[in-house]
Amino acid sequence: MLPQKRPQYELLGVQNPEKDQFINFIQFDHLDIKGIIFLISPLGTCILLQILGFSYLIQFISTVLHISIITIIFATCILDQILRHDDGSQEMKKIALSIEEGAEGFFKAQYGTIVNLSLIFALLIFLVYWQKGTGELERDEIPVGGLVIGLLEGGSFLFGAFCSGFAGFAGMWVSIKANSRVASAARTCYNKAMQLSFRGGYFAAVINIALAIFGISILFLIIYFYCYMTINDQQKLNEQIDKIPLLLIGYGFGASFVAMFAQLGGGIYTKAADVGADLIGKIENDIPEDDPRNPAVIADLVGDNVGDCAGQSADLFESITAEILSAMILGATLTHEANLHINYKVTFMLFPLVVHCLDIISSTIGMYFVRTQPGIPTKFIEDPLSIMKKGYRIAMIIGFFGFFFICHHCLNPVQYKDAWLYFGMCGLIGIIVSYLFIEVTQYYTDYHYEPVKRIAQASKTGHATNIIAGLSVGMESTGIPILIISVGVLGAYYLGEQSGIKNHQGDLIGGLFGTAIATMGMFCTGVYILSMAAFGPIADNAGGIVEMSGCDEQVRQITDRLDAVGNVTKANAKGYSVGSASLASFLLFRAFIDEVNFLSPTKKIHDIDITQPEIFISGLIGACTVFVFSSWAMRAVGNAAQDVIKEVRRQFRENEGILQGTTQPNYKQCVEIVTKAGLREMIKPGLLSVLTPLILGITLRAINVVRMEELLPAKAICAFLMFSTCTGILQALFLNNAGGAWDNSKKYIETGELGGKGSDTHKAAVTGDTVGDPCKDTAGPSIHILIKLYSTITIVMVPLFVD
Repeated sequence: MLPQKRPQYELLGVQNPEKDQFINFIQFDHLDIKGIIFLISPLGTCILLQILGFSYLIQFISTVLHISIITIIFATCILDQILRHDDGSQEMKKIALSIEEGAEGFFKAQYGTIVNLSLIFALLIFLVYWQKGTGELERDEIPVGGLVIGLLEGGSFLFGAFCSGFAGFAGMWVSIKANSRVASAARTCYNKAMQLSFRGGYFAAVINIALAIFGISILFLIIYFYCYMTINDQQKLNEQIDKIPLLLIGYGFGASFVAMFAQLGGGIYTKAADVGADLIGKIENDIPEDDPRNPAVIADLVGDNVGDCAGQSADLFESITAEILSAMILGATLTHEANLHINYKVTFMLFPLVVHCLDIISSTIGMYFVRTQPGIPTKFIEDPLSIMKKGYRIAMIIGFFGFFFICHHCLNPVQYKDAWLYFGMCGLIGIIVSYLFIEVTQYYTDYHYEPVKRIAQASKTGHATNIIAGLSVGMESTGIPILIISVGVLGAYYLGEQSGIKNHQGDLIGGLFGTAIATMGMFCTGVYILSMAAFGPIADNAGGIVEMSGCDEQVRQITDRLDAVGNVTKANAKGYSVGSASLASFLLFRAFIDEVNFLSPTKKIHDIDITQPEIFISGLIGACTVFVFSSWAMRAVGNAAQDVIKEVRRQFRENEGILQGTTQPNYKQCVEIVTKAGLREMIKPGLLSVLTPLILGITLRAINVVRMEELLPAKAICAFLMFSTCTGILQALFLNNAGGAWDNSKKYIETGELGGKGSDTHKAAVTGDTVGDPCKDTAGPSIHILIKLYSTITIVMVPLFVD
């Protein structure tokens, strides 16, 4: 239900008769500390803005913005708690410093390249909209002509790129600060080591969500104030306010653009170093993982930060942003077609932001339940995943009840009494889908279950049978997730229709928004799941530091336990990301059609005939690019890994004292090699992802000069998006799960099963692990970015596809 209706005052509240009385009431000399805290709280801010006469929209979005700022402050406090812990011995500090220098060096070089590319694309976006002129874009009383919309889209693209880059930096920075502290804590307390790893991951995750809310809220307010200043009629502004989300998509494109290059560059770096270190160390020279004699070991540990942390954080920021914007666009479209009251337009549009505020609250509470007995375990180490799942279930319960509460207050139009209940059930479907995705991914990647043990058993007969078994598991793992997505989409769509919301013609139109609500449900515990994902690379780095600093075997057992679980949580997060990407891409596909219909004055897309040659071929090209992209990403890892292997062999050959432990290897040389390779190799697949839909659309537009068919380029791009999304989902599931299963089959053998470390079975498993590395950490995670990047870039570049 909406709050009690108040008089409609002007935006700045100058006509509010209660204003002067309230200002007298809040004189600071009359307030105590409790009153001041209340005024700066989200609730206090909302009440203050309401009494001062600000519109309902300003009250609503300012409160959400307020929560994002408080979240950033709280995350800073968590970071301060992490930094207060002991960072270990001098040897640990020395190793951690080497990792930090390597990570920051690569980050600066990588993001220098990304900045240059971003500026070029921002200029391109501006020129594309500017050349369209004001005639086609300034309609329906919304004052955004070609010049203005070009500035908005170009500026929001750069803002989204900046926020994505900052999210990546925050994820990397907390990892390089937490790793030595986790290693140090593992010497005295298992509980403290686990909590530090998880809270480091929490900081990276919650900063992502808070930045997404903050960035979108700020841009929404800027556009709203611009429209308010240029439209004299408040009623006309209220009628056209649902167009604003379409102007925010540049922010999502900027986030996707940076995430693509960050994930590619970081993934190439980390897996090239990892593959090189494993093949030379474990197979050729029979030395342990993270052995200080291996020249590539520091580069490997650096890679965990620039790939699994910086790249993954930018990736997650992009995922959240795309999902919020797609749901906002669909909510705006629904309220426009149903002709709902302005206040309902506000709540339906901004509902995704409110859900993520709930996500922050529920996940933060769940974080405090991640704990076990203090001290060093004497008998057995409690499974870290079981401990984290306890907190996850708490977060899920809070998210479940909170979601229905928010639906009741935001999605409850007077004329559709039970709509909120059906939308709440759509959210419940999303919660169930996310939980099932995590469980299925764990089944196929955790060594406690049969699929991973099957790969380990196959390793007994050699390298080839290990590879065959891993491919089999990866392909099989696509089946159940696709069924889950299918049932989830259909269930949410049908429940959305049951809300009863209709358009002017009397057609039910709530189905598509129901799928958007299901996507929101998946993310109502998103911070917690992403915290579990970032937990992995921190634990991995801590294990490396423990090994290189010569700690006791008992300490290494603790970090190994955390690291093994970290592989599963990373795999779970990737499965979760693919599931959310599937739903988000489905929504963005609809948003693309809405944008085409918005920018096309007379022609509209109503249906798409895939039997038409140009449209069918465009779909084939979309599916093909997923495979070509995967090939180039994996080839990049192979090329860079070869450089690392040659360098390590050279050092071993020219300096025999390295393997004897009497001489320290040249770590920096390997770091420099992988840095150059990562930057060099990320450009080709990155540009393929960005340029393919643009070139296809421009080519079809040229062909259409002869064909003269209405909206042929736009319809062909629809097929491109549809086919690439379907292919991308399957490919991402296959690569992520196969890679995770290969990795944990090796971990299973390293626990002492089937011959243990150093056996022929172990060497075969190491080969499988090195094959799986570029699958799960380079190509796989980049594909779900790819399909959303295709959606956001085509939405932003719609003027190229519309005559």
